[in-house]
Formats: sequence, structure tokens, C-alpha cells
Amino acid sequence: MQSANDPFAPIARQRLSDQVYDRLRGMIVSGQLGPGDTVPSERVLMERFGVGRPAVREAMQALANKGLITISQGERSRVNAPTADIAIGQVDEIAKMLLSSEPANLGHLKQLRKILETGTVALAARHCGEGDAQALRDLVEVQRAAVGDPEGFVAADIAFHVAIAGLTGNPLLQTVTGAMLTWLRDYYAPLLRWSGREATTLVEHARLVDHLAAGNAEAAVAMMTAHLDRSDPLYTAEARS
Repeated sequence: MQSANDPFAPIARQRLSDQVYDRLRGMIVSGQLGPGDTVPSERVLMERFGVGRPAVREAMQALANKGLITISQGERSRVNAPTADIAIGQVDEIAKMLLSSEPANLGHLKQLRKILETGTVALAARHCGEGDAQALRDLVEVQRAAVGDPEGFVAADIAFHVAIAGLTGNPLLQTVTGAMLTWLRDYYAPLLRWSGREATTLVEHARLVDHLAAGNAEAAVAMMTAHLDRSDPLYTAEARS
């Protein structure tokens, strides 16, 4: 019996749809098909690659599932521009599976959050202008209006933290922050103990905005650290079933 690592093992026969996928993906990666370009029609692809319609459709669906193209009913498929959102979307299901299957990963996620958000707020303090600070204060008021509405309060909380990440000018930081907080909300929100702590959260957010507006990175980091130290225990180790 030959080992899978044997360099002389027989070459596995690849499905036609996989070969079509590889060809099309190669065209996208090389730039032969750029963002916004239409993908050749099914008929053209069938003729060009010498395959049947099922192989082409499976390959196209695989490309869509990876976020590389968008398939629209009645229209030609188009190549998507690569974005941070698409990249995060590819790991989203895996992250959710890890969180739901292994409670210990909650602690890892909270640790990641602290590292990410304290670094983010330090960068944000260097870029926070008067209009940016006002936009953050407006978000604090949106959250204040959501007191008594747990889902709305948490949604406003996420929007506030994502907006801070947006001040860095780094789209990856903003996207990762949004994804990370959404994972926490989706799998642990039913176990959050916000009741009686909304006022404290709002005060901490307001103080954080003041430090950002003053460009005081050190104070902003200290405030964010204290804020996360207080709020992280509100997330329990049990995930949503």
C-alpha cells in the first residue's frame, strides 16, 4: 500500500468542475478577469473548456461561495473586488463553529479583543478629528436611547467600537473588530448581564470619546482596558445552542 506522501503515488483524477474552477480562479488571480468584469457565459465556458453545463455551474457556484464572483439572476456573473469583508466572510463559519463547539475559545476571543481594541484605540486617538468625535458622541446617544432594549443596546455597542476602529483608516481592523464583536453577540448575547450596567457603559464610552477627541492615546488605552476588564466577565462560558 502506497503512502499519501509517496512522490510516485498515482495522481488522483480531478473532477471536471474542480478543473473549471481552477482555470477561472487563475484568470481572476492573474487579472485576466478584473473586478467588475463579466464572466464569460456558460455556453462560452462550455465550448472553451470542452465540458458540460453541470461542471461549469458547479465551478461558478464554488467561486461565488468563495466571494470571488457574484451570480445574479438574469444577468452575467461579475468578478468581485477583493475586500476585507470578503476575506473575513471566508472564515466566519469556521469561527462560529469553534465558538459553539469549544467553550474555552471564548476566553481566547476575549483575549484577542483586548489586544486588538487597545491597539486600535491608540491609533484612533492620533486620527480623531472634531467631526469624528461628534460622530462617536452621536453613537453614544443612539445607545442611550436603546436602554431597555437589550438587542438594540448591544447593536449600538458594536457600532460604537467598530466606528473607533474605522478612525484608524485600516479597513482590516474595522472589519475584524466588527466580525469579532458579532461572533460574541451571536453566540453569547443571550447570556449577557447588561441590566443595571447600561449607565456605566455609557459613561465609559463618553469618557473614551473625550480622550480620543483630546488625542490622548495613553488615557484612551487605559479607559478601553478598564472598560473591557469590566465588560468581559458579562460574557459567560456557555454558548448558544
